[in-house]
Amino acid sequence: MNIPISSPASNWTLVRFFVPLAIQAASQALCYPLVAMVASRGPGGPVNLAGLAQANMVMFFFGMFAMSYVTTGMVFAKTRQGYQKFRFVTLLTGLTVIIIQAILCTPSLAHLIFGQIINLPPSIEQPARITFLVSIPLQFLFFLRIPYFVVMYIGKATGKASLATIGRITLTALLSPLFCFLGLVGPVWAVVCLTIPVAIEVLMSRIFADPYLNALKPSPGSPPGAREIFWFNLPLSIGGYFLSVSAIILAGFIARAPDPDRILPVYYLVLGLANPMAFAATRIQTIVLAFPPQSKKDRRTLHFALAAGFVLGVLPLIFSLPGLIEFYYIKLQKLNPQDLQIVRLTAIALIFFPFSVAIRAQSEGLAAWQKKPVTVLSGHALFLATIITAGFTLSKLGVPGHLIGPVGLTLGSLASSATMRLFLNRAKQRAIPVGQTTTSVGQVR
Repeated sequence: MNIPISSPASNWTLVRFFVPLAIQAASQALCYPLVAMVASRGPGGPVNLAGLAQANMVMFFFGMFAMSYVTTGMVFAKTRQGYQKFRFVTLLTGLTVIIIQAILCTPSLAHLIFGQIINLPPSIEQPARITFLVSIPLQFLFFLRIPYFVVMYIGKATGKASLATIGRITLTALLSPLFCFLGLVGPVWAVVCLTIPVAIEVLMSRIFADPYLNALKPSPGSPPGAREIFWFNLPLSIGGYFLSVSAIILAGFIARAPDPDRILPVYYLVLGLANPMAFAATRIQTIVLAFPPQSKKDRRTLHFALAAGFVLGVLPLIFSLPGLIEFYYIKLQKLNPQDLQIVRLTAIALIFFPFSVAIRAQSEGLAAWQKKPVTVLSGHALFLATIITAGFTLSKLGVPGHLIGPVGLTLGSLASSATMRLFLNRAKQRAIPVGQTTTSVGQVR
């Protein structure tokens, strides 16, 4: 994967570079659909899955620092002392996050978040509150593995890092049916089914990272301080928070639409298949940084983003084919057969979600290549504003809840991309090549 940044690249070269990144991103996201069967087979059925999804979104919101710390580590953890200080800051941040999460699990605060702010019905609020509590160890594990991933990325050992992730997915795929067979079902056991493989992934990552940790050289000068590392990471996290809170706000609009007990489980089941494709689309950022434009007229990565986004958007429709739709949604996820028509409509609407994410990611890559992080931040702010505007408008127009989500997500990404491109076109063009330390690395948990 050591491809010279300045080298011209054919479409086939871009495909070969992108596919491993996409597989890693998509496979990480597949953990959640895999444990969906564990959650939905418990008392309450598919509403457990909706509660699990809501709790995960809130958990990821508070763990957003974990995602941007990968980029921060690529900057500060290249020496032995720098790595040690980076690991200290990362774990201290993780400890702070889980303390905050534990406080928010108290009954009154949990009800405020899930019952009043998100406005979940009681049938979904209860599994969401329980899931949020038992996911605290999972939250800390995400922070614990970051330094190991970072040192492997610095050592160009992305294959080994991916191998640990693939092991996590494989174990999750084996544990999910085993839990169902043993009767260990419901939202709590779904979190346990998620946590065990992540713990193994951390252990594998530690073993794989060991030779690269030993190869780190002493810092030639003064190592970075903890405060310096934290403040460098802070602005990188803000844009991610805009994206995360947008998903929570969007869920609130869907929950306020008619028949949320029926619509939310359907929406999250279908989104569970589209999300891995959208996560894969975020790796377009890395493509842009590895193969930056050679001139103002160079549109290779944009054309690639359009093609990749189209393919990634269409792939989830496979599960809407006759036979597969009944097997996945009814037999595995225990969905009511009467809801299959809503499933089909939601799946079609979500075609444009990965497509729009690919376009947004290409814009983010261009902004990162030109070292304009404020441009990315502005785009993410417009994403949030668009979600809010679309949610209000679609709700007032009486659009069904299962369409509010796909339309809002698509419009948000397109508005974000348009904003970034507008700022980039107005700014003076500067071709400043940067290494493969894009914020797309480690965005999926």
